[in-house]
Amino acid sequence: MLAFALRLRPSTGLYGVLRYASSGSIDVQAPLNFWGGVRRKIQPQLDNEPVYEPSTGRVLCQLEAAGAAEVEQAVQDAQSAFTLWSRMTGMERSRLMRAAALIIERRREEIAEMEVVNNGKSITEARWDVDSARQCIEYYAGLACTLAGQHVQLGGGSFAYTRREPLGVCVGIGAWNYPFQIAAWKSAPALACGNSMVFKPSPLTPVTAVLLAEIYAQAGAPPGLFNVVQGGQETGGLLVHHPLVAKVSFTGSVPTGKKIMEMASKGVKPVTLELGGKSPLLVFEDSDLENAVKGALMANFLSQGQVCSNGTRVFVQKQILSEFLEEVVRRTRAIPIGDPLHDSTRMGALVSLPHLNRVLGFVEQAKKEGAAVLTGGQRYRPSDPRLQGGYYMTPCVLGACTDDMACVREEIFGPVMSVLSFDTEEEVLRRANDSVLGLAAGVFTRDVQRAHRVVERLQAGSCFINNYNVTPVELPFGGYKMSGVGRENGQVTAEYYSQLKTVYVEMGDVDSLF
Repeated sequence: MLAFALRLRPSTGLYGVLRYASSGSIDVQAPLNFWGGVRRKIQPQLDNEPVYEPSTGRVLCQLEAAGAAEVEQAVQDAQSAFTLWSRMTGMERSRLMRAAALIIERRREEIAEMEVVNNGKSITEARWDVDSARQCIEYYAGLACTLAGQHVQLGGGSFAYTRREPLGVCVGIGAWNYPFQIAAWKSAPALACGNSMVFKPSPLTPVTAVLLAEIYAQAGAPPGLFNVVQGGQETGGLLVHHPLVAKVSFTGSVPTGKKIMEMASKGVKPVTLELGGKSPLLVFEDSDLENAVKGALMANFLSQGQVCSNGTRVFVQKQILSEFLEEVVRRTRAIPIGDPLHDSTRMGALVSLPHLNRVLGFVEQAKKEGAAVLTGGQRYRPSDPRLQGGYYMTPCVLGACTDDMACVREEIFGPVMSVLSFDTEEEVLRRANDSVLGLAAGVFTRDVQRAHRVVERLQAGSCFINNYNVTPVELPFGGYKMSGVGRENGQVTAEYYSQLKTVYVEMGDVDSLF
C-alpha cells in the first residue's frame, strides 16, 4: 500500500482514509488507483516514482503506476458501468450528480487541504478550486435533464429526428496545476451525457482525483463509472490506444497534446485538448489603473503563475507605463509567501524542484537578453524550518521586455510577469497575435467600443474585458491555434461528449428507381 504523512490541521479526516499517529502527523495508507468502486492495490514495482509535498520538499508517497493489466481492468469496469449508466434517464443521472456535489460541499475544507499538500497552492485558492469542481458537477447535473435532439418535418408527412447519444468510455488525462478541479471539469460533462470515464491524474499530483472517485461512489454511482489509474506516459498511452476507449480529453503541454492527438487518430477517436498559452493582456491609457493592476496580478500570480490561461505578456500603453509599473511592483513585493495552509498566504510553493529551477532559469535568461528584473525572481526560503526544503520563489516582474525575448515567446508557467510597452491599438494587436498559441487574452479600457473592437481581433478562445482569469463553469473554456481543440464547460461541451444520430421516418411508399 501507499503510505505517506500529511501535514494537515488536526481536525481533518478524509473519508476514513486518514489516521492519527502518536507524533501528531497523519499517516495515510491507501492505494491511489481506483476502479470497480474501490481503491486498488497494485503489485510493487521497481520503478515506482516518489511524490513530493511542494511546500516542504518531503516525500509524500511512492506512485504505483498502472500497467497493461490494470488499465485493462479499469477500462473493462468502465465499459460495464457505461452499459448501466447510459440506459438511465437524464433525471436519474442528474440526481446522482447532485448528490456528489453535496458531498463535495460538505467536505470542502478537507479536500482543499489535501489539494494544498499535494499541489502547493494556497488554501484560499484550493477552496476556490473545490468550489469550481462542485459548481461544474451541479451545472452538468442540470444539463443532464435537458439533452435532446431535433424534430424535422418533411414532405408527405414523413419526418426525421436526431438523437444525442453517449460515446462510451471516455478517458480524461489531467494536469498538476488543478488536480481536483480538472477531474471534475472532465468527468461532469462526460457523465451527464451518459458516458463513463477513466481518469489519469498527473504523476506529480495523484492524491485528490481518487477522492472524487470515492465521492461519486458514495453518491451511488455504478461501480466503474469513474475510475482513476495512476502513472505517466506509458499508462496514458495504454489508455489512449485501448480499443474500448471512445474519446480522450487532455489538459497539459502542447508537445504531449500533439502526441495524444496522433495516438487517438489511429483509432479515429475525438479529442479535446486544453494546452498551453502565452496570453496577452492589453492595458490602454484610459484604463482604470487600479483595476488594471489588480487584473495583471490575477493574470500572472494565481497558483504561483502555474495557470495555462495566464496573461503573461502585459502590454501597457506608453503614457501610463511608469505609473503602472510602480504600482505593480509595489503590490507584487507585498504578496505574502509561505505556508500554503495558512489563510494569510497568497503564494505557496511551485509544484516541483525541477520546475522551480526551470522558472528561475527563465529569469536568468531574461536578464542576459536585456530585461530588467524590477522585483523578485529569486528562490525564497521561509523562516519556518519545516518549509526550508519547499519549492518557493519570489514573484517576479520583468521590465524593458521585447517581443523576441524568451520570457515573452515561451510559456514559463511560473510567477513571472513580462511587461512591454506599446503606442497604438493597431500595433499592439499585431504584436499580441504574433504567437502560435491562442488560449486567452484580455483588455483593460474605459472605451466600450474599443474593448469590443479589440476583442474581436484578438486570436484567442477565452477573452476578458476589464478583468482576467474569471472562469465561471457556465462559460466555454478553450483555445485557438496550438492552444488546443474543443471546449470545456458551458452547454457546448455536451457536443464533445456525445454523438448525433439522425433518423429518417418514411410515412408513405418507397419511391424507387429500380
